[in-house]
Amino acid sequence: MPLSRRQFLTSTVGGLLSTSAIANTRWEGPEAQGTLMTVLGPVKAAQMGTTLIHEHILVDFIGAEKINENRWEREAVIHKAWPFIEAVKAAGVKTFFDCTPAFVGRDPLLLKMVAQKSGLHIVTNTGYYGAFNNKYLPAWVHTETAEQLAARWIKEAKDGIGDSGVRPGFIKISVDEGKLTPVHQKLVRAAAITHLATGLTICSHTGRAPAAFEQIELLQAAGVQSAAFVWVHAQEEADLHLQAKAARAGAWVSLDAIGWGDPADYVKPLLQLKGQQLLQRVLVAHDAGWYDPEKPDGGPFVGYTALFTKLLPLLREQGFSQADIDQLIVHNPVQAFTTGIRRA
Repeated sequence: MPLSRRQFLTSTVGGLLSTSAIANTRWEGPEAQGTLMTVLGPVKAAQMGTTLIHEHILVDFIGAEKINENRWEREAVIHKAWPFIEAVKAAGVKTFFDCTPAFVGRDPLLLKMVAQKSGLHIVTNTGYYGAFNNKYLPAWVHTETAEQLAARWIKEAKDGIGDSGVRPGFIKISVDEGKLTPVHQKLVRAAAITHLATGLTICSHTGRAPAAFEQIELLQAAGVQSAAFVWVHAQEEADLHLQAKAARAGAWVSLDAIGWGDPADYVKPLLQLKGQQLLQRVLVAHDAGWYDPEKPDGGPFVGYTALFTKLLPLLREQGFSQADIDQLIVHNPVQAFTTGIRRA
C-alpha cells in the first residue's frame, strides 16, 4: 500500500527513506542500457562528459494559445546564443540539456542546428509544463486522460517530435507550489506512464518540498521509483533537511538556478548534502539563457559558465575534491539520465 502524503513527509526511517532506496535501482529500458538520446541520436553514457542538465537557448512566454515557430528566426537565435555556446564549450562541457518544454518555445530543429554546428550533445524533452496556472498547457490537457497524454509523449519518444526526426531524451513537466491540482496530478501520472514505456527520466519544475514529495508519492503509486524523478529548483526549499530527505528517498535533488542568483548561496546546501553522504543524488546547473522572441534582438542573455567560474572555486575552498566535482557534473548526470526504466 502506498504511503500517505503525511506518512511520507514525516517518516525518517524505514524502507522508503533508507539508503537502500538509492541502491535498489533496476533499469530495463527499451534503448540500449547506458545510452542517452540526443537531438542527433543516441550516444553512449561514456561520451556525455561534463554535463549541464538544465539550460535554455530559446524560451517564448506568449502562452500555449498563441505560440508558433513563426515568432522567431532560427538563424537569429543561433547568432544571439553562439558566444555563450562557445564559452560553455571552452569550459569543457560536452552535453547540454535544453529544458524548454513544448508550447514554451521548444524547437527541435533549432537544437539540431546548434548541435551540428557546435559538436555538443544537446538533449531535448517531451511532456507539458503546468506551472504558472496552466498558461503553457494546450487545451486538450484539461480534457484528455493521463493515458492519452502519455500516448502523445510516448509517440514523440519513439517516432520523433513532429516531422523533425528528433527524439527527446527526458520528460519535462511542471507543477505549481502547494497541493497539486487534479490537472497537475494528471501530468505526473502521464509522466509515470511515459517513463514505464520509454525509460526516460522525469524532470519536474517544482520549487518547494510539499509538491515534490506529493509527486514522488504519485510516481511510486504508479510503479515508478524515486530514482526516475528530478526535483527541479530544489534550491527554493529553505529547509535543507527536506532536500536531504528527498535524496535519501532516491530522488534527484536539482539545484539549478545558478545563473540567476548568487553562487555562494549554493555552497551551504551542497556542503550539507556532501556531509550526509548524499552528493550522489545531486544535480547542478544554471537554468540560464535565453533568446526571448518578445524582446528586441531576443533580449538579454545570461550565460552558462557561472558554475565553473564562481561556484566550483567556492566549493574547492570548502574542501570539495575533484572527485566531488566530477560526481556533480559528470557522474550524476549519467546516472540520472541514461535511458532505463526504474520500476518501484
